[in-house]
Amino acid sequence: MVKGVNSMIKIAVMGYGTIGSGVVKVIGTNQDSICKKIGEGIEVKYILDLRDFEGDPIQSKVVHDYKVIAEDPEVAVVVESMGGVEPAYTFVKAMLMAGKSVTTSNKALVAAHGSELIAVAKEQNANFMFEASVGGGIPIIRALNSCLTADRIEEISGIVNGTTNYMLTRMADAGCEFSEALKEAQEKGYAEKDPTADVEGHDAGRKIAILTSLIAGQQVDFEDVYTEGISKLSAIDILYAKKMGRTIKLLATSKQIGDTYAVMVAPFLLPQEHPLYTVNGVFNAVFVRGNMLGDAMFYGSGAGSLPTASAVVADVVELAKHLGKHIEIEWRPQKLAIADYRQQSARFFVRAACSKKAVEDAFGEVEYIEVPKAEGEVGFVTAQMKEAEYIEKAKGMGNIIQMIRFH
Repeated sequence: MVKGVNSMIKIAVMGYGTIGSGVVKVIGTNQDSICKKIGEGIEVKYILDLRDFEGDPIQSKVVHDYKVIAEDPEVAVVVESMGGVEPAYTFVKAMLMAGKSVTTSNKALVAAHGSELIAVAKEQNANFMFEASVGGGIPIIRALNSCLTADRIEEISGIVNGTTNYMLTRMADAGCEFSEALKEAQEKGYAEKDPTADVEGHDAGRKIAILTSLIAGQQVDFEDVYTEGISKLSAIDILYAKKMGRTIKLLATSKQIGDTYAVMVAPFLLPQEHPLYTVNGVFNAVFVRGNMLGDAMFYGSGAGSLPTASAVVADVVELAKHLGKHIEIEWRPQKLAIADYRQQSARFFVRAACSKKAVEDAFGEVEYIEVPKAEGEVGFVTAQMKEAEYIEKAKGMGNIIQMIRFH
């Protein structure tokens, strides 16, 4: 039976930026449907921020000290949308220690302290959820924790960074260079002033570390994830990709090898039949292969205020429905020793400033690719081999301009 909207669950939002303001808007706009799902309404009692918002209706809710929220027994659920590891970690832990459930969109916090915060939540009979930390509006974490628990996940490969996907799409569509695509992404608000975390793959590295921690059930440190970004890709690389009928995507991948996973972030050449081939612009998608499920893909808006806020509020609803009851999440703090990515096999597309004889002396039989504008170099695709073998052969040849893996 649905209670009247006078019955309200009190929540707090820490950080009133893009995501935090989106959360308040989603709750205000969808209050009726939220009330039907929970049986009670949701009221934002506090907004924690360093700033004041004079003239904004939310100003009366603004506080500057997190302890006000932690010490208020009326607040049952807290949203953390500040970003960064500190002070987010200190604030979130204080909320959990006070018995409040927390949801966050903060991948840096989850990657660094996820297992610990889940354990603290369990001790306090509360919950720590983080759906929006990986795929923005895509419900991938809930699927892994709830819907795919009967499967052994053999592979997760995802386009999990909207900035780089937008840039690669523009490079493919307009034939522009990396620097031009970055400038355009910044002008449209898709890229930060300092885009390093996105374009060098660190953001995607944190996200695949979180996903692998969940499917393995124990801690994967993002610092251990081998990471390449897109900053060294050029318009000529795109020409080669098109000639081969492929597209270049920055993928975060995790593949089961024995009792562990090989985890990496790098540009890959995808064939047209791969489900991720058509994921363009700022959209994200996560491809999952289960030993019983087979192949599945989760697709949607990976960034932006309202799509991400929608995922956060979905967590708020779930937390509100389970007040006083811990939802089990398998993520132990023991560190998983991930596999050496160099033991994975692939074909490799290579550009080199050398003769075809030097190529064949190093790699044997290869498939040559020729495109206009690529002068003074040889483009070729190797046979299938382990990455460690490729590295040794490439050393012998020298003068490598570019290498991109086939997927």
